Amino acid sequence: MAKSLQEQLLAAGAVDKERATKLKKAKHKQVKQRARGSAPPDELKVSAQREHEKKIARDRELSQQRQAELERKAVSAQVRQLIEKNAVERDGGDLSYNFPDQGVVKKIHVTQQQLTALAQGRLAIARLDGAYALIANPVAAKIIERDPVSVVVLNTATESAEDSDDPYADYQIPDDLTW
Repeated sequence: MAKSLQEQLLAAGAVDKERATKLKKAKHKQVKQRARGSAPPDELKVSAQREHEKKIARDRELSQQRQAELERKAVSAQVRQLIEKNAVERDGGDLSYNFPDQGVVKKIHVTQQQLTALAQGRLAIARLDGAYALIANPVAAKIIERDPVSVVVLNTATESAEDSDDPYADYQIPDDLTW
């Protein structure tokens, strides 16, 4: 009968007896671990694949969050630019215009023409860094498309339908009524 490779290497002197027994014990240990129910290579591959898929999903979610943050910053920059470029000067205003902003009544000083334009819906008030700016109605509409929270006041000029039964039809209520 032919000798095993291990016995042949031992006989030739290529491997010493101690090294051969260590290799034999390590091989025997691996066989026992497989028999006891440690994960076979297929299950290891499946679990590694699951972990890889989880990592990809997590990376995709983080990427979407970063992209949403970049889009939000871009919209904020567009709104800022629209307000800064199209702001109407308010210097020299002697009349105060009161308006609600987040449940608090705020006040800005405007001229008579600006007050009339605000009441008629030709001007709007936009918030920029805690300050308020007067902007034209078309610009306010563009800002609302991007960020509706930035425009604080936007009055609409409505054609009031005259009701024939209304006893107060002869009396006009001014939109720019100050208290």
